[in-house]
Amino acid sequence: MTDRPLSGRHAVITGGGSGIGAAIADRLSVLGARLTLMARSEERLRAKAQALGEAQAVAVDITDGDAVAAAFERARNHFGAVDILVNNAGVAEGIPFHKLDLATWRNTIDVNLTGTFLCCRAVVEDMRARKAGHIVNVASTAGLIGYAYVTAYAAAKHGVVGLTRALALELAKSGVTVNAVCPGYTETDIVKDAVANIMAKTGRSEAEARAELTARNPQGRLVQPEEVASAVAWLCLPEQRSMTGQAIAVAGGEVM
Repeated sequence: MTDRPLSGRHAVITGGGSGIGAAIADRLSVLGARLTLMARSEERLRAKAQALGEAQAVAVDITDGDAVAAAFERARNHFGAVDILVNNAGVAEGIPFHKLDLATWRNTIDVNLTGTFLCCRAVVEDMRARKAGHIVNVASTAGLIGYAYVTAYAAAKHGVVGLTRALALELAKSGVTVNAVCPGYTETDIVKDAVANIMAKTGRSEAEARAELTARNPQGRLVQPEEVASAVAWLCLPEQRSMTGQAIAVAGGEVM
């Protein structure tokens, strides 16, 4: 195994401008991949792409099928066929179920689940034809167990895990692998927002709010984005041909 095992391979990362997505971009870049970073905000993406070097930024709304098709065409025109797809883009909002409105429900499902479906659809046939490719869906421990106050998010992420397993079976003989990585509470903007929400609604201090989020993690800490990125990168290595249909928890032992 070389120190740049992904050299020459084209990886698309959605939500690639910050948090877990940015950490994944850093890791795949070190391993030699050429990167297309996708998200709604092109300004942040462009700065990240410039910092990485062999990378481009493509702004796209992943809930729009036509926009996704155009974005992936642009990606292929620049770096060639997509060898690796990391579906990382996501949204989460903590709301009691009785206050959950239809618009929030639909947006959460659209971004987390439908967006994953649309991006998978954009690469699957080409990967199947080339008999090679890796798809990694960043789900969540909320896709494996239940969490109160994030019904829409948990439903969407359970859907992502189900999509992963079903698609992995369909592609099992094609040479294409499909896996999910399921982080627990991770040090990202989404968790910062969750901490702020707890503080505002309960009057707790920041330390108390963070303690509530880490209480379910046996290690008693937040997962770091780089830890998630390492798991994603491992699944993208050429030798991981037998790893498919898995939902790997990166959660300090929360899910066993």
